[in-house]
Parts: sequence; structure tokens; C-alpha cells
Amino acid sequence: MSVSTTKPDPAELDFSAVTWEKSPFSGGNDNCVEFGVVGGFVAVRDSKRPEQTPLLYTRTEIAAMIAGAKAGAFDHLA
Repeated sequence: MSVSTTKPDPAELDFSAVTWEKSPFSGGNDNCVEFGVVGGFVAVRDSKRPEQTPLLYTRTEIAAMIAGAKAGAFDHLA
């Protein structure tokens, strides 16, 4: 099975069955970035606004972001 890299319009997807995950470092409040998988893509949303359409990324894009975070590329934003 090939994996599509053409992203669908997130507004046309059904996110109701997505299992959303967040970092254990985000604390107990609703001020978190959440990740979920839909149609082979990674969806990203703000836990404070779950009704808004999530952003959609390929696994390659998410892997690059995670690698950058691990390497400290975003430390200046914290």
C-alpha cells in the first residue's frame, strides 16, 4: 500500500474518531498542543479550541519538526 503525500483539505475530514495525544510535560490544564493520526497524516490542534479545524502534516514534516525540537532549533521560543 502506498502512502499519499497529497494532503487533503482538513475541513473535509472527519476527526471524530481521532485519538488525540499530548505531551506528559504539558501539565493538567487545557493549554496543550495535541496530535492525532487521520488518513495517514498527523493532525495538530489546540486543546483550548478542539472545535477548530486541525492543521494537517505529513509524517515526514512532523519527523523534521521533532528532529529540530530535539536538536534545540526552537529553544529560543520557550
